[in-house]
Amino acid sequence: MATNLFDLTGKIALVTGASRGIGEEIAKLLAEQGAHVIVSSRKIDDCERVAEEINAKGGAAEAFACHVGKMDDISIIFEHIRNKHGRLDILVNNAAANPYFGHVLDTDLAAYNKTVEVNIRGYFFMSIEAGKMMKQQGGGVIVNTASINGLQPGDKQGIYSITKAAVINMTKTFAKECGPFGIRVNALLPGFTKTKFAGALFNDPELYEKLMSDIPLRRHAEPREMAGTVLYLVSDASSYTNGECIVVDGGLTL
Repeated sequence: MATNLFDLTGKIALVTGASRGIGEEIAKLLAEQGAHVIVSSRKIDDCERVAEEINAKGGAAEAFACHVGKMDDISIIFEHIRNKHGRLDILVNNAAANPYFGHVLDTDLAAYNKTVEVNIRGYFFMSIEAGKMMKQQGGGVIVNTASINGLQPGDKQGIYSITKAAVINMTKTFAKECGPFGIRVNALLPGFTKTKFAGALFNDPELYEKLMSDIPLRRHAEPREMAGTVLYLVSDASSYTNGECIVVDGGLTL
């Protein structure tokens, strides 16, 4: 009898930034494999749309608004999870901010603060809250969406690239310190993916053509192509994978 290493039946999963793009596809794929998915993002309407689509296809999902850049929101969503579910098996930190596209010398304080609050502070304290629950229950999995910009700074994406480099180190830090509690922590590093979030890159024809010529596969990725790596990382298929930062970029960083 075949064993389904990707079966997530009975697992409670929280996916942030799940109202569109990569996060939406992650939420849908985890639900397809049996997880009960908490679809989270800043706006409840978009979360409800994704949750309704999952439920309509026979999956299990609920919507819960959470701005990970706000500490009160983080406290509220974890209180909800404790009260309703009593456990959290999977956290996917996918929400991100990238409000500024331009030369690093022109970065203003507002753009800096927003990017750091969501991409670093948000991931950090979401991981702390999830980690505490997972420690009590004997284990769990955290996956952070970083970026290849954390390895090679993106053009006109200075502060964003800096925060994603921090996410990579954060992933390894939590993996090292939380591993003894049965908590695995890994990261997905997406390449050039067609999302609204990456709109500035697609709207710059010169930059787009340059990127395409640098990618061995000669095309950008679709959001669904990122979700499979996350499924691997949250499932038993990766039971001995910890502290890894997996690049999925079509070969761009080769």
